[in-house]
Amino acid sequence: MFNSHSATRKGGHTVAVFGATGHTGQFVITELLRRGLTPIAIARDEKRLSASGFQDRSVETRVATINSSSSLDQALAGSAAVINCAGPFLDTAVPVLEAALRAGIHYLDVTAEQMSALELFERYATPARDAGIIAVPAMGFYGGLGDMLATAAIGDWTEVDEINISIALDSWEPTQGTRLTGKRNTHRRLHVTDGKLAQLPDPAPTASWQFPEPFGIQEIVELPFTETVLIPRHVQVSALHSYLNLTPLRDLRDSSTPPPTPSDDTGRSAQIFMVDVVVRKGTETRRVIAQGRDIYAFTAPLVVEATLRILGGEAEERGVLAPGSMFDALNFLQSLAPSHLTFDVISAGDPRSAVLGHQL
Repeated sequence: MFNSHSATRKGGHTVAVFGATGHTGQFVITELLRRGLTPIAIARDEKRLSASGFQDRSVETRVATINSSSSLDQALAGSAAVINCAGPFLDTAVPVLEAALRAGIHYLDVTAEQMSALELFERYATPARDAGIIAVPAMGFYGGLGDMLATAAIGDWTEVDEINISIALDSWEPTQGTRLTGKRNTHRRLHVTDGKLAQLPDPAPTASWQFPEPFGIQEIVELPFTETVLIPRHVQVSALHSYLNLTPLRDLRDSSTPPPTPSDDTGRSAQIFMVDVVVRKGTETRRVIAQGRDIYAFTAPLVVEATLRILGGEAEERGVLAPGSMFDALNFLQSLAPSHLTFDVISAGDPRSAVLGHQL
């Protein structure tokens, strides 16, 4: 049952999606409908919005731009929350969050851009708390998933020495939004060392990692995304490093690599991902391994599940929050399985918690 917070009373089951005509935005609209919520599809391009087919699915459409606060205010009217899927988030996150603050509604986005997420935490924690809303940056594959997996692995530990997050993709067919964000996001990436955010060395460290099948041994490079911003917000960690295998980076850097193509009737691509999270405290380690399909399509159930839980009153605190600080991580991940995610939590003492065949 939905609670009586002011943001929920205003819009009930209605959720606005900014960037609805984009690749991820369309998955989010579909997932909201599947979960019984009422989406409002918002886009910056009226022609693309008209051609989207949303009207045929009885989805209300509205046009708004980040350069017009009045258009954003009108577009968010009547909603309980807004999910921002429009990158680059370095440009869109602040104006859309500020519109959410004016409307008194919750805000979520799916940014992988560290500086965008960091800006929301540093500038808007107090305004969001004062407005009685929750703002969740980076509730996507990059960011939110790593945070939830690490939180599930940490369990009852209150502090840890090291977290290593290794991601393997069998390919990466980037969307236009991903390519635009790559050109816009020129900031040096951050990792955690000695308990503090610090710039990643240049060149970035490389290593090899023994993933379970079907990936096996992969060459990886340290490439932190927004999980590096989220996790230290609620976990005391001395060192936090994130890695990506080299295969998808070659695809990403090749300008001829096409955008994602559907491989089934859900619109998901055939891309396979695996995320291997190892948490160490002293000599003990805990490990979570997760696997799924299509990083863009997977983002939709992830962010919609978070939205449902926020509107349902599961999160009591207000402000700019990391997902791992709001939700029971294990329960959250279980809600995505097995349709969207399979995962295995390996506790300290289990022989499988020892990470073999890797070099970091």
